[in-house]
Amino acid sequence: MTDFPGAPVSPGNGRLRVLAAMSGGVDSAVAAARAVEAGHEVTGVHLALSSNPQSFRTGARGCCTIEDSRDARRAADVIGIPFYVWDLAERFREDVIDDFVAEYAAGRTPNPCLRCNEKIKFAALLDKAIALGFDAVCTGHYARIVDLPSGERQLHRAVDMAKDQSYVLGVLDADQLAHSLFPLGDTTKDLIRAEAEQRGLAVAKKPDSHDICFIADGDTQGFLAKHLGTATGDIVDADGSKLGEHDGAYGFTIGQRKGLRIGTPAADGKPRYVLDISPVNNTVTVGPVEGLDVLGLTAIRPRWCGEAPAGQGSYTAQLRAHGDEVPVSATLSDGELHVRLAAPARGIAPGQAVVLYDGTRVVGSATIASTERRPVTA
Repeated sequence: MTDFPGAPVSPGNGRLRVLAAMSGGVDSAVAAARAVEAGHEVTGVHLALSSNPQSFRTGARGCCTIEDSRDARRAADVIGIPFYVWDLAERFREDVIDDFVAEYAAGRTPNPCLRCNEKIKFAALLDKAIALGFDAVCTGHYARIVDLPSGERQLHRAVDMAKDQSYVLGVLDADQLAHSLFPLGDTTKDLIRAEAEQRGLAVAKKPDSHDICFIADGDTQGFLAKHLGTATGDIVDADGSKLGEHDGAYGFTIGQRKGLRIGTPAADGKPRYVLDISPVNNTVTVGPVEGLDVLGLTAIRPRWCGEAPAGQGSYTAQLRAHGDEVPVSATLSDGELHVRLAAPARGIAPGQAVVLYDGTRVVGSATIASTERRPVTA
């Protein structure tokens, strides 16, 4: 049996019962095929996450269209595995969509893909899979699991750093990692597409999805306005002087530069950025780019991919989905993670995740609650 690195410990015959989450894209299709090739008993499942899915990707640019469901079924047929569609739309709405809207209403910037991994793919889906007698859930995420002689399973970055998705998997705990399969972590996207073509999978050249899957047209501000309504408020500088008005503070994110609609130019002629969003008084504060420099942060709801760290430790941290790693020191105290950055970082907003790394190993993830920044004046 030609298994891949990071497969869970299997029964005596070395064969696992694997539930392969198939989105309809090339990555999950090849992941399922690799699990079959490794000798496991694989069943494919497509998660129906929208109560009213669009028919085609041109009308819904995420990963939850009727077209995607059909692509997943065709891939399962080519691979030769059973295939089902599971309706998790209500759970997805409660745990991901409602959370997304609530976070923006509170002035925070959430990551719905991370929340989907935590609440849907590795909670609702995995729990149901285990209840049905499956040993593991297989996905097309680019990440690696490393098994140590001690029996510990570690989550690591993928070989292809350009596709690495360990940031959104940092919410997985040790029990979830014990039942997870990531067959693509040791390869690159180009090789995966070539492999899909060799296997006769029609999704070999299918474009990747880049949008929030439940916002069909990609208009996040319009989506939020529909759910939260309009609420006129002030745009002010660091001294509280009014510079303009907005239709809803939820339409802004920390670090935003464009679309501020400020009529009065800055005294120094330099561009201004969103520094703070206050849902209490519906105010957006703007200022110079230096005001975005984050020196430290406090994060809540930590989740660890193994044992929780003790005392102060030195790590690298990724502070947003496509951000670079930065050296940090971190201390866990009374359930809160306190992080000091070795050098200032920008574009960090409450609601985002901070993921700690020890080399390529994912230590854990927590939600940023507040940041410490350099004081600025107007």
